[in-house]
Amino acid sequence: MDINKCAACCKRCTFGDIMLGLSRLPGIGKQAIDDLLSDVDAVRRRDPAARNNLEVLFLYSGVHALMAYRVAHKLYISRHYFPARLISQLARFLTGIEIHPGAKIGKGLFIDHGMGVVIGETTMIGDNCTVYQGVTLGGTGKEHGKRHPTLGNNVMVGAGARVLGPVTLGDNSKIASGAVVLRDIPPESTAVGIPAKIVRKGGRRVNDDMDQIHIPDPVAQELRRLENKISSLEAELKDYKAAVAEKTGKKIRKEDRKED
Repeated sequence: MDINKCAACCKRCTFGDIMLGLSRLPGIGKQAIDDLLSDVDAVRRRDPAARNNLEVLFLYSGVHALMAYRVAHKLYISRHYFPARLISQLARFLTGIEIHPGAKIGKGLFIDHGMGVVIGETTMIGDNCTVYQGVTLGGTGKEHGKRHPTLGNNVMVGAGARVLGPVTLGDNSKIASGAVVLRDIPPESTAVGIPAKIVRKGGRRVNDDMDQIHIPDPVAQELRRLENKISSLEAELKDYKAAVAEKTGKKIRKEDRKED
């Protein structure tokens, strides 16, 4: 989205006036305005609840978090680490969204609702991605170097999903709500479950016994395993008691015969 096009479209609206005013402030570059316009446009295109640009600019926490991130990221790459982290932590306090200033984020990221979103230091996000509330793009330990996920273009990560480690989500891939991704997901794929499994690839179903609704419950599976183990132990205990009872009965009968 270009500032000149926005000005032409929004000549008579408050949003257009704000954008033009910002573009004339010293220290605000054209790239910063273009990024902001792109973030607002991403919300308008993907959120049916967004009524106008002004509402998105002032009331969407995801847009505010990205505004703070872009300032913090410039400080971070200039090696001003403390003020960069200070800005990111203030944004976390105000929006509930934590974006490390070292992350690399493309244009058009839409963070919907946003509360609880965590984006780690070495995360790389392509253009036009969508991330819902409660998503973690995190690491798996204390390793150094690239330790966070890489998202291609047009990737969607559902609410509460966890993408952990230096895994790659290919272009146009989708991660279902609540999934835990621990390995690479190819482009044009849909992954669900814990750990996440690919159920669609290139628009075709990969595994007929899984979908986003009927996902195996790991807690239920563990309970069934424990129930089977308990049943086995009960059977062994029953056999042991029978053997002891038989042995004790033989001993009593033998002693009775001796007394006679």
